[in-house]
Amino acid sequence: LCVPAVPVLFKQALENMDTEEGKSVSLRCELTKADATVVWKKGEATLQASAKYEMKQKGTVAELVIHNAEPEDA
Repeated sequence: LCVPAVPVLFKQALENMDTEEGKSVSLRCELTKADATVVWKKGEATLQASAKYEMKQKGTVAELVIHNAEPEDA
């Protein structure tokens, strides 16, 4: 018996966030499945963990923290 995988959906989608230049900002989303693989992108570019981008995930909540925000991070 083959059971199809249940798709992972957003329970809470990303919201626009404002911050001051040079500050940190946190973007969060909530998924329907705990520990699902999350890939953060800006346009077509996949973001990688670095001193600027911090990715966190706990259960169904995925978070991207952008440190030292700049206008280019919009």
